[in-house]
Amino acid sequence: MAQFADEPTRVRQLVAAFLTGQSGSEVGPGNPAITLAVGADRRDDCAVFDIGGSVSLVFGSDYVRGSKFRLYELGLLSDFDIGYYLVAANVSDVAAMGATPIGVCTVVRYPPDLTDERFRSVMAGIHQACTDFGTLNVGGDIGNAERLILSASAIGVCAPGKVLTRGGAKPGDVLCVTGPCGLLGAAVAYFPKREEKGWQLPEELEKRLLGSWKRPVARVAEGRLLAAKPYATACQDTSDGLKATIEQIAEASGVGFDVTTGDVPLDETVAAVAEVMGVGRTALAMSASADFQLAFTVGEQDLDACRADFLAHGLDLYAIGRATDAGEVRAVGPDGSVGALPGVAWKHQQSDISLLVSDSSEGGSAPPRQRRDADDVTSS
Repeated sequence: MAQFADEPTRVRQLVAAFLTGQSGSEVGPGNPAITLAVGADRRDDCAVFDIGGSVSLVFGSDYVRGSKFRLYELGLLSDFDIGYYLVAANVSDVAAMGATPIGVCTVVRYPPDLTDERFRSVMAGIHQACTDFGTLNVGGDIGNAERLILSASAIGVCAPGKVLTRGGAKPGDVLCVTGPCGLLGAAVAYFPKREEKGWQLPEELEKRLLGSWKRPVARVAEGRLLAAKPYATACQDTSDGLKATIEQIAEASGVGFDVTTGDVPLDETVAAVAEVMGVGRTALAMSASADFQLAFTVGEQDLDACRADFLAHGLDLYAIGRATDAGEVRAVGPDGSVGALPGVAWKHQQSDISLLVSDSSEGGSAPPRQRRDADDVTSS
C-alpha cells in the first residue's frame, strides 16, 4: 500500500539516512581550510561553512511559490508581492542563524502566457525586498515552466563561532519571541472562506492581514544582535508557526518547555479573526503561519541584559516560557493548569489552517481533517 507521510515525517524517517555525519566534515581541502560546521544532518534553518577561521558562510534555500499560493490565486496579492515574499522567506532563514545577508540567488520560472509586464513586476518585488533587507539579487535561473515557480537561496556571513542554531537550549533557559505570531496564518484562514462564512472584519484589519503577506519582515537586526552578544542559546524563525517552532527547538536541544500562554503576545488582528472564526485566540496565534519572528532561548542570568539591549535598539522581546528537563512541551494557563500547547503545528500535506484550527477553546487543538496540496500556504 502506498504511504503518504507529511513532510516533517519524511525528512525524519526517509531523508535523514542520506544526510548523516555531515556536520564537522572538512570540505574542499586546501587553503583556507573549509569545514561544514552545520550540515543537513542538523536540520537547522541553514547550512554553515567555517572558512579558514575568518568567517562563517551561512546558506539556506526555500521554495515558496507553487501551483496554489492561496491569496495570490484569489487576486489579493500581486506579482510584485510574491516576488517580495520570496526574498523575505529566504533572508529570514539567514537571520535566524544570526548572519548578515550578502546575496540572494533566485529561480524564476514562468508559463508562456506571463506577459513582460507581469514578469517585470515579479523581478521588481525581488529587487525591492533585497534593497529593504540590505542585500543583492546576485542572479540565479530564469526560464520557462508550465506555471509560475519561485525559489531562492540566501547567503549570509557571521563571525566564526557566533552562528545561532536550534540546539543548545538548557533547562532553566527563558523562551522568548520577538513579536506576535499568527498574522499570516490568520489571513489564509480568513480570506478564502470570508464570503462563504459571512465573516466581516473592519477594512483596516483586512488591510493589515494582507499587509502581513505583502511586506513581511525578516528579523535581520534581531538575529545580528543575538549573534553579536552571548545571549541566545538556541534560535529559529517562526515560519512554520510558533507551536511548531517551539517543538522543533525542544527536539533539537533535547529539552521540554513550559509555555505561559498568558505571556504569548497577541496581535489584535489575529484576535479579531479568531473571534469571527469561533476559535481560541492563542491557538490561532500559535498555529501554522508563515511569520518571520524569531523564537530563542536565553539563560536566566542574561535575560535582563538581553531585554535592555533589545530596547536600546528599538526591538521587541517577549518572555513566554522556560525550558525544562521534563522532555515535553506544555502550556501553562493563567490559573496554573498544565496541558497541551494550543494550536496545530505545520504539516505540509494537511488541510489549510481554517480547517486545522477548529477547537474554540484556548488550550485546544484539533487533528488535521483533510489532506492538502503541499504549497497551499508557504512555509520554510
